[in-house]
Amino acid sequence: MPRPRPPHLHREITRHGKAVWYVRVGRGPRVRIKVDYGTPEFDAEYRAALADVPARKAAPSCSSLQWLITRYRETKEAWGSLSEVTRRRRDNIFKQVVETAGHEPYARIIQTTILAGKERRAHTPHQARHLLDAMRGLFRWAHKAGLVKVDPTLGVSNPARKRTEGFIPWSEAHMAAYEARSPIGTRQRLWLDVIAYTGLRRGDAVRIGRQHVRNGVATLKTEKGGFMVEVSLPILPILQATLDAGPCGDLTFIVGANGRPLIKAACRAAGVPGSAHGVRKIAATRAADAGATEAQLMAIFGWTDPKMAALYTRTANRKRLAAEAMDKLNAGGTSIPAPSPPVRGRGAKAK
Repeated sequence: MPRPRPPHLHREITRHGKAVWYVRVGRGPRVRIKVDYGTPEFDAEYRAALADVPARKAAPSCSSLQWLITRYRETKEAWGSLSEVTRRRRDNIFKQVVETAGHEPYARIIQTTILAGKERRAHTPHQARHLLDAMRGLFRWAHKAGLVKVDPTLGVSNPARKRTEGFIPWSEAHMAAYEARSPIGTRQRLWLDVIAYTGLRRGDAVRIGRQHVRNGVATLKTEKGGFMVEVSLPILPILQATLDAGPCGDLTFIVGANGRPLIKAACRAAGVPGSAHGVRKIAATRAADAGATEAQLMAIFGWTDPKMAALYTRTANRKRLAAEAMDKLNAGGTSIPAPSPPVRGRGAKAK
């Protein structure tokens, strides 16, 4: 009676008629055994191949947090409607969550659990905010689907934002310095003019290309905070001249020498603030100073909140009002009277 074949050992005949042996557990990778069958060396390689096969992970329990995250990522409305950038950011968060607590029952996730996760990321407020956004999306869906009775993210506030002045807005002097360093016909100048004369955010500016332009108008969907806004921007003559001079990429206008966008290096070379957002700010300032309304600014820059547009229009209006007021003060060649000397108190003696 022939000896039974060891488990997970498979035999295959090649197209040359030669028998080969390999070890394969389930649908895992195949490990070839290169010595003759039946020899002590064959038995040693067989055992070594089995030892190298990683243990199969048990499927997550249907009550685990990992299972809940997997089901959430399969939804078309809750997950599929998010932008690609948002999904990628939340995937990174969920990967961390699964590694640390994926085996935990999701029904035991309470508000203090969410607060603890937020506190662990207190030194990185942006990561804490991304965690809250990801867990809110997960448990809002789970609550709506009837999988949890209470949303544990309710009542958990976002981490406080540090008060800063934000990105340094470019001045006209910055623009002149950069343009002198990078004339038309250079990659560095091309990225500047694309942002300055479209008003696009950096993430959108590095995506725009010839495929987005029809009849002199560029149309693409921009993203901010998970929301998609479609903008239509005429290609201005000054930008068209820069695009014609190139060099442009195949699918994107902005490219670096190695095919990647270059921004900070070009700014350092010109001695200006290394921020594409600073260029976007001067673009908004120029438009507001030229008389653009809040609605027009929102259409250009893809803003959904009028507060940002109002910030620029208020500043522009102050400049115009101040200029008009100074003209009125100087009307007819009159001068501003000097202030009167202070009135001395009763009984004071002149020195």
